[in-house]
Amino acid sequence: MLKKVILTFLGLCGAWAGYVIYDLLGQSFPEWITLFGGSGSVSGGLVFAALGAILFMLIGSISAEPFISKIQSFVSSFSTMPMNELTAGATGLTGGLLMALLLYPSLAWLGTAGQLLGVGVTLICGYMGLRIAMEKRSELATLWTSGRWGREELSDERKLEEHKILDTSVIIDGRIADICKTGFIEGTIVIPEFVLEELQHIADSSDLLKRNRGRRGLDILNKIQKELEIKVWIYEGDFEDITEVDSKLVKLAKVLQGKVVTNDFNLNKVCELQGVSVLNINDLANAVKPVVLPGEEIMVQVIKDGKEHGQGVAYLDDGTMIVVEGGRDYIGTLMEVLVTSVLQTSAGRMIFAKPKLLEKAQ
Repeated sequence: MLKKVILTFLGLCGAWAGYVIYDLLGQSFPEWITLFGGSGSVSGGLVFAALGAILFMLIGSISAEPFISKIQSFVSSFSTMPMNELTAGATGLTGGLLMALLLYPSLAWLGTAGQLLGVGVTLICGYMGLRIAMEKRSELATLWTSGRWGREELSDERKLEEHKILDTSVIIDGRIADICKTGFIEGTIVIPEFVLEELQHIADSSDLLKRNRGRRGLDILNKIQKELEIKVWIYEGDFEDITEVDSKLVKLAKVLQGKVVTNDFNLNKVCELQGVSVLNINDLANAVKPVVLPGEEIMVQVIKDGKEHGQGVAYLDDGTMIVVEGGRDYIGTLMEVLVTSVLQTSAGRMIFAKPKLLEKAQ
């Protein structure tokens, strides 16, 4: 189809060129044109137009294939580019050309030199606008995806919507899918492409444990996208000047004004230092665990030694570890203990207790 359009266009151009040549020859060499009916002859003009069309179409048919392949490769290269890069590039180029258009009248007093200088200014402004927009494509993409331009006019319902940015650890953990299913996570789930690349790298690892963890993370993402009624946005942007994935997550959270969802203790601390809101899955898990207060009595089974001399270790049904002072002698025994203290951090909750039998003996 494209080849036919090109050949048709070249045929029309050749016919016009042939007729123009016939007219010029009629004015410069009238004796030659008498062979075709003389100057102004319709038949002569048609003959030259036909010859011009045939010549141009012949040249076009020879060079059309390489030209078409170049166009198709050019179009394919653009079609593979992310939409945010295409939009940012078009916006920057348009802005640069508009700037050059504003500067062009000031060069008119230079005459011909001003016209030549205007061409250079146009090229420079267009290139600068394109480069600046491509460097800031992540911020520009955020403006038209999050609607930050007119934030004051947004409805209250829209203002409540936030971006929740998932990191690799919380995806592999898997609990995020169940949390999303319950409806406790609102807004849009953002999955950065650089997190997907890291997850894919883990899934392709030669280590069996890492490979299984990576594949489980990919399964969790597939579940979130296909089975849950929640908005999911695969963020295609990247921060090429930043190498660490955690640093990219912090930067993205600042750009989107969103929250990082993680269970990584170190990333949690980095986000707090950078002033970025963070949702720690471990904090949520600790918050919904049964509340145990000092002085309460609970029934546990001591299953192993503790780190300190004479200690025993037991676990609640939710996985909370209980350190029983003097519990080493009761390993394998179901016993009642008295809670003495509770230690809670982002890494988890730990309960300290002592056997109730010792309390009664005292």
